Amino acid sequence: MRIAFGTDERTAVTDAVEAWLAEHGHDVVVVAPRGGPWPDVGAAVGNAVASGEADRGVVCCWTGTGVSIAANKVPGVRAALCTDRGTAEGARRWNDANVLAFGLRLTTEAVAVELLDGFLATDVDPDERALIQHVEAPPNAS
Repeated sequence: MRIAFGTDERTAVTDAVEAWLAEHGHDVVVVAPRGGPWPDVGAAVGNAVASGEADRGVVCCWTGTGVSIAANKVPGVRAALCTDRGTAEGARRWNDANVLAFGLRLTTEAVAVELLDGFLATDVDPDERALIQHVEAPPNAS
């Protein structure tokens, strides 16, 4: 799988993410320079996923919140800020999330690997398609 990866800083966790993805046969495309501003990181990963340059994306910043918000501004992106494997699996299964976001402040290397494994190994539940499409094109609110 081709994975767009972006982070606003290089840490042991981000190095572990890149290494794990490569070790598990994924083509890692670093689309945002480390140290770049988090809005640019989220947008770059979001654009790579939305354009089809990447199948999925992974973004991180200190809290994970900023990059997830920035990625979600890109049409077609469903970025999910996750803190544990179960949430990452659920984001894929029930929400068809295509970008995983997490914070560098509290995420350990071991948890980052669990997040990646759960997110990348989980397929969308076909029974959720109608709800997922509803999120993509919600009815007009009055």
